Amino acid sequence: MYQLDLPWLLILLPLPLLVWWGLPPHREESASVRLPFFREVTEASGIAPGTGSLVRRRSLIQMIFVVVGWSLLVLALARPQYVEPPLEKTEPQRDLMLSMDLSQSMDTKDFPGVGGQVETRIAAVRRVVADFVAKRSGDRIGLIAFGDAPYPLVPFTMDHRTVQAMISGTVPGMAGPRTALGDSIGLSIKMFDKSAAPDKVLILLTDGNDTASKMPPDKAADIAKQKGITIHAVGIGDEKATGENHLDTKNLQAIADKTGGRFFLGNDQKGLADIYATLDSITPANQKVLSWRPRIELYPYPLGAAVVLAILFIIINRFAANMRLQSVPSRQATAEATT
Repeated sequence: MYQLDLPWLLILLPLPLLVWWGLPPHREESASVRLPFFREVTEASGIAPGTGSLVRRRSLIQMIFVVVGWSLLVLALARPQYVEPPLEKTEPQRDLMLSMDLSQSMDTKDFPGVGGQVETRIAAVRRVVADFVAKRSGDRIGLIAFGDAPYPLVPFTMDHRTVQAMISGTVPGMAGPRTALGDSIGLSIKMFDKSAAPDKVLILLTDGNDTASKMPPDKAADIAKQKGITIHAVGIGDEKATGENHLDTKNLQAIADKTGGRFFLGNDQKGLADIYATLDSITPANQKVLSWRPRIELYPYPLGAAVVLAILFIIINRFAANMRLQSVPSRQATAEATT
């Protein structure tokens, strides 16, 4: 649609009329020459002499030019615009980091799947986590894999297909046989440092206890809390196991509690799916919709038209003045010929 950005400037339209009514007329005095034969000169030139002052008046064409030109100038000052249909952009307000344990123990085939079938832990995790990513269309998602050390697989992105492709390609042991749980939290904190999202969530999945970290998990959790990062911990291992395969639920619970998150324990495929369904419900979509309407400025058109009218006005006035000057000698010649 069309609109005026500064419509109140239209009050300037009657300004010339107010000036004409309110201010006294312009007066100008000029020296005169007394001629004893003035009457003969005026008769020869065909001009009738006037008495007193001379009041100049504009012609109808001049008045039209002045009124239209002033109206175009005021219209240009009011900034006419063409406003296009609104455009909307959805901006994610949450960055979600997935940190997956890819230690060698994730290849253990002891995880109850759908229908009572036993499958490897990594197969169940890949399926559930990929489905979780598919539901988070409004979040930027990143992916970290950790074993002996943490490795960033995908930075924060809205390209969820890439995240799902990387998840499907994960292999137990690709990051080393041990579990660097604390270091994975530390790497997540580092990746969150470049994030401008107001909501930062880390989902940490592991099947063992920390055996390879340089940074203790509790210390990493303290730093995450200071940075405003919420950690949800998911454990799928065996609490009764010993050594590398022991799932330290107390430590995971402490990490989640310290950052305002929650700890979940998944014992089978359905339980793991329910955990991620719960995570999906407690971290609802957080988006900001930005809307704006592009505007095309149209003031150059009335401004250009006003300039063209001003030029035509000057040309017409000069042409009329030249015609009057040329008519005076012709009248004098006619008068002499008749005498």
